[in-house]
Amino acid sequence: MEYIKVTKDNIENEHICCAISNNKDVQVSSKKAWITDRFDDGLVFMKSVERGKCFIEYIPAENAWNPIVADGYMYIDCLWVSGSFKGHGYSNDLLGECIKDSKAKGRTGLCILTSEKKKPFLADPKYLKHKGFTVCDEADNGIQLACLPFTGSATKPRFKDCAKHPHIEEKGYVLYYTNQCPFNAKYVPIVEQTAKEHHIPFRAIHIEDKAQAQNAPTPITTYALFYDGEYLTNEQMNDTKFLKLVAR
Repeated sequence: MEYIKVTKDNIENEHICCAISNNKDVQVSSKKAWITDRFDDGLVFMKSVERGKCFIEYIPAENAWNPIVADGYMYIDCLWVSGSFKGHGYSNDLLGECIKDSKAKGRTGLCILTSEKKKPFLADPKYLKHKGFTVCDEADNGIQLACLPFTGSATKPRFKDCAKHPHIEEKGYVLYYTNQCPFNAKYVPIVEQTAKEHHIPFRAIHIEDKAQAQNAPTPITTYALFYDGEYLTNEQMNDTKFLKLVAR
């Protein structure tokens, strides 16, 4: 497999693996804008030259849009290989390039979000364990922070207190989200409209900068849905899924 790094110079001409469409699609444009703004913070987006979901996205942990303390580490936003790309070792290729690049940049290790059992849009815990990652912290909602230190002396990352104990005071459905996930640009407005039509209390909080993300009341900032103060899920909702959730 041949891979390419997306940069400011080529991003307009390259597909973004998690949103494969043209630049006029709101999902593509929002994701590309978010990535472009992060390049100066050290974000790397490496992908297959083939069209499909086969990529890794990572950034120095000090600049990650998550409430973690992981100075010196590289934080992996997403490692996603799916469809016909699975089973060919491409995840190993991408992770290997991330490790090589991170060491060259003087990073002390890698960290990534996961969970005890596989959850949508989170790294597979079995794969991470196979690659030598260990769980270094866990939030009350079961979201885990896994790390792969490069040296035995590296301090292990941890969640900030606001993420360790996910809870908010606001009643009703409250969604925290960023444009890191392209699906949000399309589906958050749909859920907002659905909630309005069905008179369901719902508020979407768009996290728009690093400081806000690093102090969010949830380990996952790309998509975190609360109800009456309690964390529910990180799985993106469309109108059907949301109404099914409300009907439970």
